[in-house]
Amino acid sequence: MIRYTIILLLSTLTLLCSGQQAITNFRNNPLLRYANISLLVKDVASGKTIEEFNSHSSVIPASTMKIVTSASALEMLGENFQFATTLEADGEIKPDGTLEGNLYIKGGGDPTLGSEKVGEKNFLPLWVEAVNKAGIKRITGSIIACEYCFERQVINPRWTWEDMGNYYAPGIHSISYLDNTYKLYFNSGKLDSTPQILRTEPVINALQFANFVKSTDTKSDNAYLYGAPYEYNRSIYGEIPANKTDFFIKGDIPHPAVLLAADFKQALMDASIQVRGNALVKMENIKSKTLIYKYLSPSLSEIIKEVNVNSNNHFAEYTFKQLSVTPSSVGSSNASALKIQNFWKEKGLSTDELFQNDGSGLSPTNAVSANFYVNMLIYMKTKSASATVFYNSLPVSGTNGTLKNFLANTVLQGKVHAKSGTIARVKSYAGYIEYKNRTYAFAILVNNANGSSKEVTAKIENLLLDICKSSKM
Repeated sequence: MIRYTIILLLSTLTLLCSGQQAITNFRNNPLLRYANISLLVKDVASGKTIEEFNSHSSVIPASTMKIVTSASALEMLGENFQFATTLEADGEIKPDGTLEGNLYIKGGGDPTLGSEKVGEKNFLPLWVEAVNKAGIKRITGSIIACEYCFERQVINPRWTWEDMGNYYAPGIHSISYLDNTYKLYFNSGKLDSTPQILRTEPVINALQFANFVKSTDTKSDNAYLYGAPYEYNRSIYGEIPANKTDFFIKGDIPHPAVLLAADFKQALMDASIQVRGNALVKMENIKSKTLIYKYLSPSLSEIIKEVNVNSNNHFAEYTFKQLSVTPSSVGSSNASALKIQNFWKEKGLSTDELFQNDGSGLSPTNAVSANFYVNMLIYMKTKSASATVFYNSLPVSGTNGTLKNFLANTVLQGKVHAKSGTIARVKSYAGYIEYKNRTYAFAILVNNANGSSKEVTAKIENLLLDICKSSKM
């Protein structure tokens, strides 16, 4: 009996130490020995800490910042919130169908207008139909897009120069159109040649390119566009694969409202609605007399799912800025960050461990602790009215989105709902683990590892599997 008790105690002690040994092995790996790491795993129901290392240290989170943005938006705006864009007229509609005045597009920060990701991509016929239903057959004035709901500084000043001008870091204008993205097509030609620029889709005639790209044996797009918002001169550096006749890279549209106003005018004229004036943009809310149409985006729940599953920076930043829009003030990055800080502070979270400068996590000046993440995740799971929407917005391990290959073909395939984050020298994950009929909230953030992103991901996968083997879970 005594021998059995001793064996049982030794076995239990071995299991209890296995989780601690997993953390030690993780930290001491040559790839991670000098990295900055913040790590925490908690049982959601009990709040019990399962594993912890430097959990109060704030480190760069990359795209895991999107769960702060999406959770905050669901709490502040509600899962059924919809962005609105209105068509309005400032003149009288005569009995013969003449609008004596202008037709306005009043932007409300909807990121889904013409998006390939969410919503009605081919929405302009709906707008034309609404104009027809209003009895308008000709317009003596102009088509004017009004931008006024967001700050005019459309590029976050804490993003890097390398990002600005590329599709994944588009300007966040009051009017978004076509994901604020164009495709630039090349005939890449032979090795070490300069690729020939063919066209852009959509056509943006004003764009001018200084082409410094080279055709190499690279297998993917390693080219970057450089250029400021509102400006139509772009420089292109980097490499694309040689011997491709129709290879494209993606950039951000310099001023989406200009393109939308022009396309809407053309759509009206194609439908035999005459427009005498021009397609224009005004950076103000011009008073109008008549509401012609109110166009609503898909619900925030759909937008948030795109943000998290596919790590959509564009949607994340529009959602982020919307948090500070009021009838008397425009949405801005600084105001939204402050609102998020105040919200979570009121909920009792340690916001001294949250340093947020954007909505997407693209800025390398962001910093968050594993402790903040885990406690926010527990709040969203146990107290939020949008708990199910938030949970379902996260990609699933080995299944979809940015976690499609994460923990695939392991015991944790399909059991981790989490957001990943990756920028230079940053790899992070934060979310939930479903294991043995229990739910755990976790965050693992690694900065400055001495290895590739793929290598660090493998170490994080091994760590999670080792923790799950311990008796603590």
